[in-house]
Amino acid sequence: MFSNMLSLWRIIKSAFQDMARNIGLSFMTILMLVLMLLSVNVLLAVDNVTKEAVRLVKDQVNVSLYFAADAGDKDIGEVRNYISEFPEVIDVKLLTREEVLSSFQNRHKASPEVQQALIELGANPFGPTMIIKTKEPGDYKKIFEAINVPEYEHFIEAKSFDGNEEAISRIQNITNRVERIGFGLSALFAVIAFFIIFNTVRVTISSQKIEISIKRLVGASTWFIRGPYLVESLVFTLVAVGLTIALIYLGLQWVDPYLTVVFPSGFSLTNYYNSHILYVFGIQAIAVLLLTIASSGLAMRRQLKV
Repeated sequence: MFSNMLSLWRIIKSAFQDMARNIGLSFMTILMLVLMLLSVNVLLAVDNVTKEAVRLVKDQVNVSLYFAADAGDKDIGEVRNYISEFPEVIDVKLLTREEVLSSFQNRHKASPEVQQALIELGANPFGPTMIIKTKEPGDYKKIFEAINVPEYEHFIEAKSFDGNEEAISRIQNITNRVERIGFGLSALFAVIAFFIIFNTVRVTISSQKIEISIKRLVGASTWFIRGPYLVESLVFTLVAVGLTIALIYLGLQWVDPYLTVVFPSGFSLTNYYNSHILYVFGIQAIAVLLLTIASSGLAMRRQLKV
């Protein structure tokens, strides 16, 4: 047991000595890994912000049915029950004639001409309005087709769709472009990090060929020789992920106040990371560890032939 602990200590000590000897390459390795992880987290943040933006835009999407002023409660109730049965419909709200009039007056309270025209009419010219919310903006077409039947024509005066499909499309297009750039940068930094780690291990092994030969002559195991390079991979991973977490949370302190202004729903990237920190950074740590071990393993396979 003591000998195993002593061997492990020597492996760890050797790993840190190797990193100190190649401090420049070690720094560049960690820098590339951090840049790669930052790129991945930027993609993750953009994805979450986009989803929230699209959700808010979709919340503004609705179909409005304008009933005639003399439409009966029975007819309106029939339409409401019919529309509510559609699985695409998530909410049906009915505004009474008085609510429609009040809303119209509030919208035009700065227009004396409009107010005077209403007074001259002497009666409420508006009928009830039904506001229908659907799950997706495209669902409104099915609703329009469903109510476009002769039996409803005499008391439904007009139909309108307050949609933001163009806004949603623009958000998605911008997001797709950012994601493509982000994927490209992440892949680039991953390749650079791979070759830097490969070169770091290769240079270290080349400079220690005599030392490695002596270790083998005195009976050192393969894992004792390979151990320091695997420990280096673990250290690179832990340091890179730790620095990334620190930089991410530092950046979130700057970004979140702006998101609070843009999204009145109280959306916060900090809340997302707090609730998914183990999942998000756990996967990233595993991915980086596999990358560093793969590059170190390839370098050892090609160089440890003395």
